[in-house]
Amino acid sequence: MKQRRPEAVARIRRIALGLARSIVAVALLMTAYYLAPLDTTPDVGTWIGFVAALGAVALMFAVQVRAILDSDMPRLRGVETMLVGLVLLLLLFAAAYTVMSNADSANFDEPLTRSDSLYFTVTVFATVGFGDIVPVSETARLITTGQMVVGLIALGLVAKIVLSAVQLAVQRRAHTDKNGHDNDDTDGHGEDGEPISGG
Repeated sequence: MKQRRPEAVARIRRIALGLARSIVAVALLMTAYYLAPLDTTPDVGTWIGFVAALGAVALMFAVQVRAILDSDMPRLRGVETMLVGLVLLLLLFAAAYTVMSNADSANFDEPLTRSDSLYFTVTVFATVGFGDIVPVSETARLITTGQMVVGLIALGLVAKIVLSAVQLAVQRRAHTDKNGHDNDDTDGHGEDGEPISGG
């Protein structure tokens, strides 16, 4: 029991560091969102960059799934992946709405601040919106529809893949630990626990 105590302390420390890392990452993303220059007029390059950013998020999820499989703490890695990934996804759409509103306030039924855009993004992601902010222009409605589709994919597919990766990694680790204990138990001993005779 005394031998396991340092391992438990180390595990708790790693969990705390992992959660702290996620909180710092979210704080940095939020800071970047509120400081980024979003008062530019959107053009084709803007939307190409937006789609490329969504692709980068998808790539990040794919890389993190592999990292989860290789991690010795897959549950923690899975939580970090979903938390940071979803926040990044929400902020990308919020930034798009802010740019659109700054370029032309008629895109929505009211001008949107960055906080308004973030609020609208979260309500669309969590439900279908509360109706207090409404996309008016065709472009705004297309982007909002795109967010709904991406949200469904994130919850229905990405979350399932991440969860499956966590479960597989946990099973692998349990199998490895079991084999290790079995090898330790039978090293130099028979099945009945008696030493194996050299003759």
